[in-house]
Amino acid sequence: MCCLPMRNVVKAAIVVFFSGGSSSIWQWKLVKNGDGGRRIDFNLVKKRLDTFLAPSIKIVRDAKMTHECAVELVNQVVNELSTMGFYQIVHFLENPVPILAIAVEVGNEEIVRILLRHFPDLMYLTIIPQRNILHAAIELRQEKIIGIIKEISPTIPKCLSSQKIESNYHTLHLAGRLAPPCKLFSISGAALQMQRELQWFKEVEKYTQPADRVCRRFGSQTPKEVFRTAHEMLSRDGEKWMKDTANSCMLVSTLIATVLFAAAFTVPGGNHNDKGIPIFLRTNAFRLFAISNALGLFSSLTSLLMFLAILTARYALEDFLESLPKKLIIGLGSLFIAIASMIIAFGATLTIVLRERWYWVSVPITLLASFPMAMFVMLQLPLFVQMVQLTYGASIFRPRLSRV
Repeated sequence: MCCLPMRNVVKAAIVVFFSGGSSSIWQWKLVKNGDGGRRIDFNLVKKRLDTFLAPSIKIVRDAKMTHECAVELVNQVVNELSTMGFYQIVHFLENPVPILAIAVEVGNEEIVRILLRHFPDLMYLTIIPQRNILHAAIELRQEKIIGIIKEISPTIPKCLSSQKIESNYHTLHLAGRLAPPCKLFSISGAALQMQRELQWFKEVEKYTQPADRVCRRFGSQTPKEVFRTAHEMLSRDGEKWMKDTANSCMLVSTLIATVLFAAAFTVPGGNHNDKGIPIFLRTNAFRLFAISNALGLFSSLTSLLMFLAILTARYALEDFLESLPKKLIIGLGSLFIAIASMIIAFGATLTIVLRERWYWVSVPITLLASFPMAMFVMLQLPLFVQMVQLTYGASIFRPRLSRV
C-alpha cells in the first residue's frame, strides 16, 4: 500500500534536488554548505539591506528547507525499502519510471549516494539498455556520480568497466563518444571543450584493461578511433578558436611591446645633455617607471612568443590536453601583467612630468587609463580561470566528502 506514495516521494525529491534550478552560485553554495558554514545574521541583513537582499535570502532559505526535507524524505523511504528483498527494491526503483536512471541522468548525487550506500548491489544493475550505473555516468559525463562510486569503493569502477556493453563496444568506447550538448557547452571555447573530452577519455582509460584499449571487436573501431571520429568537428573548431584568440591577443601584445620599447629610450623628463643620464633618475617615480616598463616589455614579448607558438602548433589531438592550454595560459597571464605594467608606467610618467605644478592630475588620469585594462581583465579573466582549473585542477573523478 505504501509503495506508490514512496515512489512519488523519491520522484519529487529528484526534482527538488537542484536537478535544473536557476539559483545563483552564492545561493547554491549557501544551501550546500549547510550547518558547517557561517551563519547569517538575518536581523542585521534585514535592517541594512532589506530592500536589496530580502527576496534573495527568502529564496535561499526556502531552497535550503526544501533540500533538507527532500533528504529526510528519501532517507525515510530507503529505510522502508531496507525491509524488502533486492528484486522488490529493483522493481520499486524501475516502475513506473526508472528512478535511479533519472537520478544519474540529471546528475542528482544526493539520491544516488543515499541509494548506493544502502544498497551497494545497485551498482551492478542495468539501469538503461546494456548500461550499468558506471556506463551511464560515463556516457552522460556525470563525474559526480563516478566520484560517489569511487567514494564507496575505489576498486569498483574497474570491476564495473569490465562488464560487457554491446557486442562491438567496451566502456572506453563510451568515453570516446561526444559528450551531451548540455555538458559540452557548459565550458567556454571549443578548445577547452576538446581538452575536457580528452581528460574524460584519459581518466576512463585508467580503469580499463590494456587489451580493451586497443580492442577491435568484429571489425569495429578501437576506442581511440571512435574518439577521433566523434570529435573531428570539435577538433577543427578548437583549432580555429585557438588561432583566432592567439591572433587577437598577439596584436595587443605587439602594440604594448612597441610602446614600452619606445618609452625606454624616451624617458620622462629627459636626460642631462653632457652625460645622457636621466634627470629624474634618483626619484621614486622614475624607479617605478623603469621597473614597470621593463616588466611590461618582457611580459609582452613572452606573451607574443606564446601566441606565435600557438599559431604554429601542429594541432594533434594530444596537444589540446596540455600543450595548447598551457601556452594560452602563459600567454594570457603574461598579457595581463604587460597591460598592468604599462598602466603603472604611464602613471609614473605623469607623476614625473606634472610633479612641479599639477601633481594631483596624475591620479585621476591614471585611474581613467586603468579602465580599459579593467574591462579587458573582466572579459578575459573568467576564461583564464577556467583554463587554469581545467589544466591544473584535481582529477575529474575525485571522491567527494559525504554530506548525507
